[in-house]
Amino acid sequence: MEIRFENGRAETAAMDTDTLRRNFLVEGLMTPGQLKLVYTHYDRMVVGGAMPAGDALTLGTHTELKANFFLERRELGIINVGGAGTVTAGSESYELGKLECLYVGRGTETVTFRSTDPTQPAVFYLLSAPAHTTHPTRKFTRDEAAPVTVGDAATSNHRTIYKYIHADGIQSCQLVMGLTILEPGSVWNTMPAHLHSRRMEAYFYFNLPEDQRVFHFMGEPQQTRHLVVANHDAIISPPWSIHSGCGTSNYGFIWGMAGENRDYTDVDPVPLVSMR
Repeated sequence: MEIRFENGRAETAAMDTDTLRRNFLVEGLMTPGQLKLVYTHYDRMVVGGAMPAGDALTLGTHTELKANFFLERRELGIINVGGAGTVTAGSESYELGKLECLYVGRGTETVTFRSTDPTQPAVFYLLSAPAHTTHPTRKFTRDEAAPVTVGDAATSNHRTIYKYIHADGIQSCQLVMGLTILEPGSVWNTMPAHLHSRRMEAYFYFNLPEDQRVFHFMGEPQQTRHLVVANHDAIISPPWSIHSGCGTSNYGFIWGMAGENRDYTDVDPVPLVSMR
């Protein structure tokens, strides 16, 4: 498990491209036959990826967690963006198709991941946050996520939002998680941008063609920076940073947050004309 420490606003404003990428971009998260984890000190979120390509992959604990098992004091959100697969949490198994979500509550001692067909592997994106109590393990399909279509083709942001783990959906301690799918011809996500200093956020990009890229914008509204990201790359976004992107084609992205509350709409808008 890779450990990443937090960076201040002034420090980030002075970073060059390589330093920005080293601190905020997670590359190679999905590798066939591997489970990868990155621990960020922003709200102590763990960002991970599991891509079973044969034998099952097991979510083990790590020395840095000082825990007997990974979810001893944590909760976990899982969204599959690949082929069909199975997640076994404790003694129960859950089949997850593409764009289906599973929440696993604190205290679950074992979690394993398997692809139904290793030639079309599942691609499990993982987010984990500290938890102070236990909520039931629960699965949501994409239809149960109450999809809402917003935006407009005229502003290149016609998109559908699926909310899985939030105050009015799957219950959790502090984890909030869902995804957004952009329609063909639309490339902008989350613009105009917003802040929520009460929660950090992580983005995971998927459904992006191999030869296309997303320009992800971050930083303070008057000190914006960008990162060029590929399919299955993730972004760690500090609470003080905007988080928005524009792609060279349409794509999907998973958003996830942890922090002060689970209110999806609790944001502080940033007027587009004020950004620099």
